[in-house]
Amino acid sequence: MQKVRDLDDIDRRILRALRKQARLTNNELAEMVGLSPSPCWTRARRLEEAGFIENYVAVLNQAKLGLGDTVIIEVTLDRHDEDEIQKFGEALAELPEVLEAYLTTGEYDYFIKVAVDGTAGYERFLRERLYKVPGIRHSRSSFALKCLKREFSPMP
Repeated sequence: MQKVRDLDDIDRRILRALRKQARLTNNELAEMVGLSPSPCWTRARRLEEAGFIENYVAVLNQAKLGLGDTVIIEVTLDRHDEDEIQKFGEALAELPEVLEAYLTTGEYDYFIKVAVDGTAGYERFLRERLYKVPGIRHSRSSFALKCLKREFSPMP
């Protein structure tokens, strides 16, 4: 299994360029990183096969989709047995408003990021979706006022 320490400067440049713009053509990418197209293509495929590149995605505009607000929800479950944690995680994965969900340590069991349409949309999400998932003991929510930084991958 290849590790980050096995990456050379060219591999890192390829990852940084694709992190910013995944739709680069191979020729554009090769020019940016200082390689000819054939070795650049080979390296990019090797990075994919080694798992450094998991996927290529389109980032959609949340506000244009009518979901202009982001809410961070912390949730504590009633029980913490393996079955309950598994079921809750699977239920979260099915909710379309959920952008990210993490099982965490500390006072709360889960950290959930959701996209909603204002307070009315959030109230609907709670009543019609989240609170129908069994096992929730307590939740705490915060509306994000402004996104100060948004990245989807760490910098290689």
